[in-house]
Amino acid sequence: MAHQQSSPARLSPNSDTEDMSAMAKVLAPRLAYFAGVARTEHVTRAAHEMNVPQSTLSRAMVRLEQDLGVDLFARHGRTVSLTTAGRTFLASVERALAEIERAADEVRADADPATGKVAFGFLHTMGAETVPGLLHAFRADHPRVRFSLVQNYGEAMLERLRAGELDLCLTSPVPDAPDLVARRLDEQKLRLVVPADHRLATRRRIRLAEAADESWVTLEPGYGLRRIFDSLCQEAGFRPRVAFEGEEAETLRGLVAAGLGVALLPPPTVARPGVAELTVTAPRAVREIGVAWLADRPDTPPVAAFKAFLLSRRGNLLPT
Repeated sequence: MAHQQSSPARLSPNSDTEDMSAMAKVLAPRLAYFAGVARTEHVTRAAHEMNVPQSTLSRAMVRLEQDLGVDLFARHGRTVSLTTAGRTFLASVERALAEIERAADEVRADADPATGKVAFGFLHTMGAETVPGLLHAFRADHPRVRFSLVQNYGEAMLERLRAGELDLCLTSPVPDAPDLVARRLDEQKLRLVVPADHRLATRRRIRLAEAADESWVTLEPGYGLRRIFDSLCQEAGFRPRVAFEGEEAETLRGLVAAGLGVALLPPPTVARPGVAELTVTAPRAVREIGVAWLADRPDTPPVAAFKAFLLSRRGNLLPT
């Protein structure tokens, strides 16, 4: 490799983000070449091992030194040795290349059809029974697929879906947005939940308007179930008097049991003492459950398999 006196750096190393990004773009393609030459201390041997022309490798090393403005190698005929600056640079380059290789291994592992990973979001109310049952059934045929599970309310999960943090999510209401694909899977009846000693507790069926004068406990604004609740109350012809707002359905059921109001909730996983649950006959009180994913995003094999599994459960998603 012919020696050239290093010229001043083409890019000055400062803290400016744009300059540092430009520096990385210039240097990154040459780092593996540099590590190969440093390891073998011989350009011809390194070129043979990396299956690149010797001339290409020689030019890359000269340009690297020019861009850095530092001599990385001392030349000794056909061999080279690292300068002090070269040894310092090599230590960081090896760490960077190792991190890139680790990242490559991780994404390859996550995409593996047999052992890959699915980032799956779902509503809190589906965490106790529905989702564990789904995962158990899916893993009968895919026993080594891994899951990263996220429980949250619908809008928060859609934000994480758009940010690339989730592959799929079960949510309600079923979203309608141009950047998402959503499929309705099932529906869940909502019940009027009242304290066990309430005047309505002996009833089995009720029209929602009959509870218009009650104090209500409900989820906070922004939750899908809250939007459904507000819409049903409007359809029933009244504006609810909300006494408590919370973040989790079973907490609301506990508030009802404590005599602090009534609520419109999906069925519990386990019957809760201290409350009575009434079927709402009018308006039709249900929430649709659907699966959503980001449009135009390619699926890894494990995500595609789990998506197909969820779609196959249409109409049979929820425990009976």
